[in-house]
Amino acid sequence: MAISPDSLKNVRQRRYLARDFDSLRSVILEYARQYYPDRIQDFSESSVGGLFLDMAAYVGDNLSFYLDHQYSELNYETVVETTNIQRMLRTAGVPITGASPAVVPATIIIEVPAVTSSNTVVPDPSALPVVKMNSIFSSDSGVDFILLEDIDFSSRRSDGTYLAEIKIGQKSTTGVVQTYLMALSGICISGREASESVTIGTDFVPFRKITLSNANVTDIINVSDGYGNTYYEVADLSNDVVYKNVLNTAKDNDLVKDSIKIIPAPYRFTAQGDLATRKTVLTFGGGSADSLEDDVIPDPSDFAISFPYSRTFSRITLDPERLLTTKTLGVAAVDTTLTITYRYGGGLDHNVPLDNVRNVKTLSMTFPGNPSSPVAARVRGSIEVTNRIRASGGEDAQSPEDLIALVPSIKNSQERIVTRSDLLARVYTIPSNFGRVFRAAIRSNPNNPLATQLFVVSRTPDGQLITSPDTLKTNLVKYLNPYRMISDAIDILDARIINVTLSFEVVIDPALNRATVLQNILTKLQDTFNIKNYHIDQPIVVSDVTNTIFTVPGIVSVDRVQFNNITGVVNNNEYGDQSFDVSSNTKNNIILPPPGGIFEIRYPEYDIIGRAV
Repeated sequence: MAISPDSLKNVRQRRYLARDFDSLRSVILEYARQYYPDRIQDFSESSVGGLFLDMAAYVGDNLSFYLDHQYSELNYETVVETTNIQRMLRTAGVPITGASPAVVPATIIIEVPAVTSSNTVVPDPSALPVVKMNSIFSSDSGVDFILLEDIDFSSRRSDGTYLAEIKIGQKSTTGVVQTYLMALSGICISGREASESVTIGTDFVPFRKITLSNANVTDIINVSDGYGNTYYEVADLSNDVVYKNVLNTAKDNDLVKDSIKIIPAPYRFTAQGDLATRKTVLTFGGGSADSLEDDVIPDPSDFAISFPYSRTFSRITLDPERLLTTKTLGVAAVDTTLTITYRYGGGLDHNVPLDNVRNVKTLSMTFPGNPSSPVAARVRGSIEVTNRIRASGGEDAQSPEDLIALVPSIKNSQERIVTRSDLLARVYTIPSNFGRVFRAAIRSNPNNPLATQLFVVSRTPDGQLITSPDTLKTNLVKYLNPYRMISDAIDILDARIINVTLSFEVVIDPALNRATVLQNILTKLQDTFNIKNYHIDQPIVVSDVTNTIFTVPGIVSVDRVQFNNITGVVNNNEYGDQSFDVSSNTKNNIILPPPGGIFEIRYPEYDIIGRAV
C-alpha cells in the first residue's frame, strides 16, 4: 500500500528553552497563532485565549521551578531544605550535635583538723573525705559544672606524700597548728543532668525511636530497663561490643590508671541529633528478646510453614520482615520501662573566666575514716571551690552551613584518617562532651616523615583566643587514635597566639566629616579582623588592609599602615606572652606568622588606632 503525503502527520516545531512564566507564555502564544489561527484570534489578558495561555504558562512555570528545586536538593552544595540537609549529613556520616560544654579543673578546698602522729602534726586521716562524682558546682553567671571523677583527699603519691596541696590553717594562741587547708582538683564539665522514664508496651516494635525532651544533649550517661538490663550506646547497631575503662589493679597502676575492657552489648542503641530541633533521637535494636538464636545471619528455613493435617495447600504469604528479628542488630525492649539519664547544655558562654566557679550547688561527700559527727560536719561546712584556670571547650551549636561544609571530607575519609582533610574533619567533629577546638591546622613534622603536627587553639566567651586545656588535648588523643593509620603519628601542639595592634594614617576629603569617616574605617577594620575570619598559619597581607581602608568613601590616600606586637598587661588589658618581630617576618608586604601561629587583634576597640593627617 502506497503512503500518500496527506497521510503523514505534520511535524510541528517545538522549543524547549522556555522555563519561566513570561517566556513560556510567549512561546505558547506563538504556537497558537501559528497552528490554530482559525480557532482563537483574541489572546488579550481579559479573553478566554489569554486565560488558556496564562494557565498553561503558570503550570509550566511551576513544573520548571520544582524540577530545578528537586534537582538542587540532590546536591549538598545547593540543598536548602532542612530535612534533605539532615538526610545528606547522616548519609555522609557527619554527626549532628548541639552546643558543646566547657571543661574546667575545679579546685576543692577543705579545712581538716590537725592531729599529732609520731611527734609530727599532720592532717587527721580519719577526717579526709571523698568528694563523689556528680557533685554540682555553679559559676557566678549561673552555669552548672558537674564533677566527673571522685576526689579522694587521702590519695598519696608513691613517696607517701598527699596528692593534695596542704597549707596551715588555724593556729592556737601558743602557735600550735590546729587545722590544715587541703586543696585537690577534679575535672568538671558544664551542663545539667536529666532523667526520663519511657514506658514500653507489650507489642514488639523493631528499631524503636525515642526522642529526648531537652535539646543539646552532650552525653547519654545511662539507659536501663525494669529488668536490670543496661543499654549501651554504639556507633552502629551492628556493633555488638563496647569498650569500657576500668580501674587498673595491676602493679603498674601508678603508670596506667585505667584498663580497657571489652563488654558484650546485646542491648544497645544509637543516638542521632535532629537538625531542626537539636534534640537527640535514640534508636534501639530490632531483635526480639524471645529469640535465642546466635547466628550472624538468620536461617530462612526456620520460617518454613508446616501443615501437619493437610496434604494440599494454596499459596501462602510470608512477611519478609520476620527475618529482621535477629538479635544481630540488638535486642528491642518490650513490656518494661526505660530509664534514660543524660547530660545536656553548653555553649560559648560556658567558658567562664578563672575564679568564677565558686558555688557548691549539690555536694556528695563520704568519710571512709568514719570521724565523729561534729568533725565530719565541720569538714563538710568548710568546703570551698574555685577554678584556677578559665573554662574552655564550650562552643555554640554548628550551623547547617558549617555541617554541610564537612560532608565531602567526612564522606571521603571512610572512617579513617589518611589525608590532612580527614584529620581536620575528625578534629572538628569530636563528640561535644569532649569539648571542641576553635581552630586547627596541620603541618609536617620536620623530624619525622611519618608524623604530623596538629596545632589547636580555643577561645573565651568574649571570642578571645586562649591555649586549649590539657584535658581537651587528651580527649583529642583518645578520639583520633582509632582512626589513624598504624604507621602514622599525630603530635598535638598549642598554636602560638600572636597579639598585634594596627595603626594607620589617612588623608580624608576636606568636604567630609573627619570623625565620621574615621569611625567608618575603624568599624570596617574591626569586622575584617574579627577572629572568625582568621586561621592558624594565615598571614596578614598589608596591601589588603590598605585596600579595605580605601573602600571607605572619603579617603584620598593612605599614608601609613603599621602592625606591632603587644604582650603583657597594657592599659589594664591582658595580652598573651608571645613575642613576635613584625619587621623581620614581613616579606613583600606580607606578615608571616611563626609555624603554628595565629594573629589576633585582641581588643579591636583599643588596638586599632587611626589618625587623619
